[in-house]
Amino acid sequence: MAEVIAILNQKGGCGKTTTAVNLSTSLALFGKKILVIDMDPQANATTAFGLEKNEDNSIYRVLTGQQTLDEAIVATDISGLDLLPSHISLSGAEIELSKDIGFPFILKESMDGIQDNYDYILVDVPPSLGILTINSLVASDSVIIPIQAEFYALEGMADLLDAMNLVETRLNSPSPIKGILITLYDSRTRLGRDVYQNVKQYFGETEFIFKTTIPRNVKLAEAPSHGKPCVIYDEECIGTEAYNNLALEILDMNEQVVGEN
Repeated sequence: MAEVIAILNQKGGCGKTTTAVNLSTSLALFGKKILVIDMDPQANATTAFGLEKNEDNSIYRVLTGQQTLDEAIVATDISGLDLLPSHISLSGAEIELSKDIGFPFILKESMDGIQDNYDYILVDVPPSLGILTINSLVASDSVIIPIQAEFYALEGMADLLDAMNLVETRLNSPSPIKGILITLYDSRTRLGRDVYQNVKQYFGETEFIFKTTIPRNVKLAEAPSHGKPCVIYDEECIGTEAYNNLALEILDMNEQVVGEN
């Protein structure tokens, strides 16, 4: 059964979509069967895979009961990697979903029956703490939090952790932090090193911080305009190397868990 991982941070510009797109692609290239769910109305993950924003197949139609999740999934050009696309219509879904007394569980319930088809399901969560984020947390087994190595990187982190705790306690749906991912990192700058140390101090020994850091890399920024993940667009750049290393780190973590069980 697939592990469902939410890529989550309510701050924009921290590399959530970049991570969802490139980590999923790296995992697929390592032979895993992957589904990416684009829960962001901006649909950047959708276009990053070279797909048009099309309401005919979209997470909006799934959440509003017009399609089953299985019907809405589309294949990408990457072997072993499927996508549940997003569309701007999703931006109005929060009002519609709030009318349903069971709104926090809509995504989770829609995923029944498909998790056996994949090794990992990655959810690209919008930069907010609203209904779409709550649905993503309830449906997920774990969370990766990208944190950019920039000033104010930890701003709002207490609110994010409080929201996760609220979902766990009130909805009885824990989503433990799988790892903290430092993005936009430049070890040559004092700011980058300081933020890295601040993140370690903030989380202390309570949460896992990935050994892999994601560097500032122009290829990571260029790739979406070509409709390709960076790990396909430029197989040898440092951004690709970083996401391949992150995928290997996650695979190793899960093998250790299996071994312990």
